[in-house]
Amino acid sequence: MHVFAGPVLREANAMRMHHVPLPAEVDAALGDATVVVGTLNDIPFRRSVHGRNNGTPHLRFGRTILSKAGLSLGETAFIELEIAPDPDAVHLPPELEAALAQDPEALARWNTFTRGRQRSAGVHVDQAKRPATRERRALDLVHKIRTHTLYDDLR
Repeated sequence: MHVFAGPVLREANAMRMHHVPLPAEVDAALGDATVVVGTLNDIPFRRSVHGRNNGTPHLRFGRTILSKAGLSLGETAFIELEIAPDPDAVHLPPELEAALAQDPEALARWNTFTRGRQRSAGVHVDQAKRPATRERRALDLVHKIRTHTLYDDLR
């Protein structure tokens, strides 16, 4: 377990994501691991390490988790993290799991998707703030999976 404190910063690029820089010794201890789990001010998270190519490794955090952690831009975050024991696992929001369970045809097709594509779909559903929006996104996604109408679908 690695424990450190760091400022909440905002990237200067077009995405303007919030992030907390990783201390060099923590990044070195992680080796080439890219997926970590831990807590941000006692709020659990699972993240990828970003920015290693440009020499500034960091963890990105959205406004939702920052709000739950009581943090905003410029404040100090307290982080505990370790290498994820299951870096290839796909963690889906409950709304998407329920929607897939109700549609066996979509679930069968879902199981043919790569883990990266599954994770991406899960993030799309999970990023919605309101439960009703998450449910709507999950149902819409499952419908598109079943009908082969996702943005890049080919039959």
